[in-house]
Amino acid sequence: MQPDLITFQTFNDPALASELTALLEQHHIPHEVEESQLSFNPAFVNSELSKDYAVKIRAVDFELVNRLLNDSERTNIDQAAPDHYLFGFSNDELIDVLAKADEWSPFDYQLARKILTERGVEINDQELSGLHKSRIEALKEPEPPQTIWIVIGYIFALAGGLLGLFIGWHLSSFKKTLPDGERVYGYNENDRKQGKRIFYFGLVMLALAIGYKIFPAFS
Repeated sequence: MQPDLITFQTFNDPALASELTALLEQHHIPHEVEESQLSFNPAFVNSELSKDYAVKIRAVDFELVNRLLNDSERTNIDQAAPDHYLFGFSNDELIDVLAKADEWSPFDYQLARKILTERGVEINDQELSGLHKSRIEALKEPEPPQTIWIVIGYIFALAGGLLGLFIGWHLSSFKKTLPDGERVYGYNENDRKQGKRIFYFGLVMLALAIGYKIFPAFS
């Protein structure tokens, strides 16, 4: 069975999505593009500007595609404008760009490394690998305890509201995708347990609320 495809990058410009898919096709990497309509805006009816384009690939291909994107930018960084903002970064800030590559474009990543090299700061592949692993471990950490949302979830669940169901479902099932394609739960185990309780409690209260409203019709 073919592994599921998950979102690698999302664009609001179809041309940018096409650039990525062209690279994927060139290297025979399985992919698909999923279009989604943004919230309704009368000014952009039937406009490409009102759509998002999610390029999906296999989780096992994330690191390969990131490497290909970085390789493709190595030849472009020599054309970087002299006033590019990265030239104003300190060495520590440039190293932070390398450590948090997922927050920057491949062009910025390669340019940051080039600037550091020109300043006499060499970061070898082993050190880059260490930065990458540290970043992955940091991103694996769950979000802080969601106490406020848990309380709000129970309140809306008690009222039989759909918002309570959504909060419970989100807390219990939300996952985030890491730069290497791994998917991990976004919240800690206790918050996920509370989310399940909110969801099922909300279902019961919603059923009771519906029953209370329709019961008189059969009396």
